[in-house]
Amino acid sequence: MKHFIDISDFNLKQLDAIIQKAKQLKKNPKKFSKKCHNKTLAILFQKESTRTRVSFNIGFSKMGGNCIELDANSIGFGKRESHEDIIRALSQYIDVLIIRNDDHRIIKHLSSLRVLPIINGLSDYSHPCQILSDLLTISEKLGNIKKQKICWVGDYNNVLRSLIELQCIYNFKLDVVLPKEILKQNISKMIMNKKLNVTSIIEEGVKSANCVMTDAWISMGEKNSKKRYFKNYQVNSDVIKNASRDAIFMHCLPAHRDEEVSSELLDSKQSVVWEQAQNRMFVQQAIILNLL
Repeated sequence: MKHFIDISDFNLKQLDAIIQKAKQLKKNPKKFSKKCHNKTLAILFQKESTRTRVSFNIGFSKMGGNCIELDANSIGFGKRESHEDIIRALSQYIDVLIIRNDDHRIIKHLSSLRVLPIINGLSDYSHPCQILSDLLTISEKLGNIKKQKICWVGDYNNVLRSLIELQCIYNFKLDVVLPKEILKQNISKMIMNKKLNVTSIIEEGVKSANCVMTDAWISMGEKNSKKRYFKNYQVNSDVIKNASRDAIFMHCLPAHRDEEVSSELLDSKQSVVWEQAQNRMFVQQAIILNLL
């Protein structure tokens, strides 16, 4: 039984196949309008969501499927009934389940039961749907990611972990810019290789980059105490001048305007954040088709 939990669970050929399917879905959506006929997708989110929730819901509906959203409290997920028993019960009714939570171990464990295809819609550890959608956006805007230099500026979080997993597979140049305090806490956790450079100097990381990425300094549910470390790590027009002339700016959203990114850059021609958001649907449709 297939699942979509982490980027590292796949090889290059498998990820390329999902991206190619996403491109086909984007180019000719009518061709896939009945692919999920009589299929049901369940969404079980324990964290807030806009893009993931809506893109999965609409994307599945566009392929002829039915989508149901479950409230974890209403069904007593892990409280009224064990996680395992609820998953086994759901498997009698639905075809795919998306989980978004604060405990990656639960998602991994439930997928190991092999009773129902499970998609990681975001956890405290990773965000594979986002990064695979970013791969599609980079492919469309810049071409082969293997030929690009990507720069990440910000926190060591779930999105970055998935980005590093992608870099290990596609072997593109990746510069990770983290404040000294964040770098010190997390450097030992990173999978290092010759094309991964980690620094606390923003100008050094952004230099000649084809794509500059950032994310919120504080993830959902985290305390604001570490925000002080990011004072000089805003991505703005001055910072991106260090990148290549045709560099694009990416943000998985939601953005905290004039904190991690200036409004000027977010709304500029270099920004592709809305294309990123749109591509979530096509990649997630492709992920579902890969599982069914």
